[in-house]
Amino acid sequence: MAKLKMNKTISGYHILMILSAVDFVFHVNEDLVIRDWLANEFPFRVDLDNEMEIISELHHSQWEEHFLKCVEQYYLDASHQERLDIIKISKKMILADDILLKSEHRLFNLLLDVWKERGVIEEDVSAIQYLKN
Repeated sequence: MAKLKMNKTISGYHILMILSAVDFVFHVNEDLVIRDWLANEFPFRVDLDNEMEIISELHHSQWEEHFLKCVEQYYLDASHQERLDIIKISKKMILADDILLKSEHRLFNLLLDVWKERGVIEEDVSAIQYLKN
């Protein structure tokens, strides 16, 4: 996989899309969360076809590696508040279908763990207290 340099919004988009794909089902409620986030990030229409192509060309065995690269890219470009916001949006997105799978929870926790190591998260925002399926 080629080394990609992404801006904050594109890396955030990749984070959310991988979180939504990890259960191999893309739910409409997840799509709505991502669209709402994009509308706030991009005040104008943006073509994300290239980004979808990059994500869709990844084999599911490559998702975690790509996800972690995106988490790192987002960290480098985002403010402290933006990092907390993407955590909240990620949590909202993985809970949007009312089913939290272990695969979604694991990736979400990877995001938290990476940023906890860097001191981004002062409190434990990972208060997802249940796993379904």
